[in-house]
Amino acid sequence: MRHITQDGLDLIKRFEGFSPTVYICPAGYPTIGYGHLVRDHEQDRYQQGITEQEAEDLLRRDVQVAERAVLRLIDVPLSDGQYDALVSFTFNLGAGALQRSTLRRKVNREAHAEVPPQFRRWVWAGGKRLRGLEKRRTAESGMYLRS
Repeated sequence: MRHITQDGLDLIKRFEGFSPTVYICPAGYPTIGYGHLVRDHEQDRYQQGITEQEAEDLLRRDVQVAERAVLRLIDVPLSDGQYDALVSFTFNLGAGALQRSTLRRKVNREAHAEVPPQFRRWVWAGGKRLRGLEKRRTAESGMYLRS
């Protein structure tokens, strides 16, 4: 199975940020580490918090879900930058968002010049346009183009 590069992982870490304790993310979900969504059955496990190393290990496991989704939903060859950008997008928004997106259709048509504006459409959370998501989508589209 193909894996995200260190550059891609660093991009996710930069935008997710590290939290050693559970917090509620802008979309309203309990989160810890580098964007790990805390499920109901995990509440007790994370009450005492986690270290950065534990958070990185969790991120590497969590990102595999996004990697598998990109591999399943994208039918064309991708450069490392394109793959990393799509994995970051999917990690942040979920496989369903990638699956139903115009972004995916443009990638699969290899209309690569039309892809960056599609990234930048996904900047809303909890009904609000978020500056942090605008920055993340800009970074992802830049990574996609640097292929």
